[in-house]
Amino acid sequence: MSDGNEKPVNPVLKQVLELGPPLLFFVAYLRMRDETYTIGNVDYSGFIIAAAVFVPILLASMAILWFLTGRLSRMQVFTIVMVVLFGGLTVWFNDERFFKMKTTLVYGMFAVILGIGLLQGRSYLAWVMSEFLPLEHEGWMKLTSRLAMFFAGLAVANEVVWRTMSTDAWVKIETFGFPILMFVFLWIQIMTLQRYMIEPEEEDA
Repeated sequence: MSDGNEKPVNPVLKQVLELGPPLLFFVAYLRMRDETYTIGNVDYSGFIIAAAVFVPILLASMAILWFLTGRLSRMQVFTIVMVVLFGGLTVWFNDERFFKMKTTLVYGMFAVILGIGLLQGRSYLAWVMSEFLPLEHEGWMKLTSRLAMFFAGLAVANEVVWRTMSTDAWVKIETFGFPILMFVFLWIQIMTLQRYMIEPEEEDA
């Protein structure tokens, strides 16, 4: 979900800009989790402050990425909006539940968007990734349906985790668990969908 041609950028730097903010949030939470901060006669937990710090860090990181590449994907823009919205609600209401629910809504919305495309006989995922992963239409439809179900599963899993487990557990699963699951899932899908891959000479033809 992106527009325009992306300028080449060092892949390591790109990964740092994309993965850095969540890791910094994790480090900030570990350092602040046992502290209480009083701002304007209001007491905030370390989690709330870490969430508040995460928002400008993410914005700065995405701004640098946009400056270097010339674009941001629509998924990245949507994620930024959700982080800013729910990060703001978290601080405004001094309630960490808003920040935790943000993950459910992001994954849930991705599942809904992909599902709507499938009902229309289209793969919105192909629109996002076709230049990086050339697949036949049938392959895109299979990958999109599986990913829609996967996102729905992550949304449900996030609800279970934050409602039944400690904040420590949620932060660790949010920072490492879900991304690792995503990586493994996509790797398995790429391996199983090899027969739908379009070879370079086939694309040229």
